[in-house]
Amino acid sequence: MAYTKISEQEILHWLQENLNAERYIHSLGTAECAVELAEKFGQDREKAHIAGLLHDAAKCFSKEKLREIIDKNLTVEESEMLNYKTLHAPVSAYIAEKDFGVTDSEILSAIRWHTLGKIDMTDFEKIIFIADKIEPNTRDEKYREEMLEILNGENGLNMALLRCYKETIKSLAKRELKICLTTINIYNSLLDMKNVSDI
Repeated sequence: MAYTKISEQEILHWLQENLNAERYIHSLGTAECAVELAEKFGQDREKAHIAGLLHDAAKCFSKEKLREIIDKNLTVEESEMLNYKTLHAPVSAYIAEKDFGVTDSEILSAIRWHTLGKIDMTDFEKIIFIADKIEPNTRDEKYREEMLEILNGENGLNMALLRCYKETIKSLAKRELKICLTTINIYNSLLDMKNVSDI
C-alpha cells in the first residue's frame, strides 16, 4: 500500500490479532464508509481506507498499556486524560506511524483526532470522524440513515459533525461522565457556523 510499509493483508492480520471481533468488524466498516465519504467529498480514497482501518488500532489495549505508551512517547493534554476511552486515539496514531510506517500527516492527524476532534478540522479529518460514527457494520442503522441525509444537504460535513457532537454531549451527560472542554468548544464553533449560515 502506498501509504504504509506493509501490505493490507499484514495490516488485517495485525488487527485481527489485536482487536476483538466486533472492533475488527467495526474497523472494516469504518474503512468502507470512509472511502464512500472520500469519494463524495473529493478526498483521497486510499488515504481514507487506511485511516479507517487503523483508527482504532489501540482500542483494545488495556488502560495501563495506553497510559504507558502515552507517558513514554506522546504529549497529551491533561483535559484528554479525563476519559480513558479516548486515549486509544493518540496511541492508534502512534501505532500507525511506528508499526505500519504511515508518514502522511493527514492520515495520522485524522486517526489522532477521531474521538475528541478539534477546532477547524480538515474535510479529511471530518470524514474519518464521521465514518467512525456511521459505518454500516456495527452502528445504529436509523442514526446512519439520518446522518447520510444530513451529509447530502447543504454544508453536509459540518452539519453532520454538529449532529455527532450533540449526540456525544447528550450521552456523556446522561451517563454523568466528564465532558472535555475541547468537545464543548468544538460544539460551540460548529453551532456558530450553523447560525451564520442560517442568516
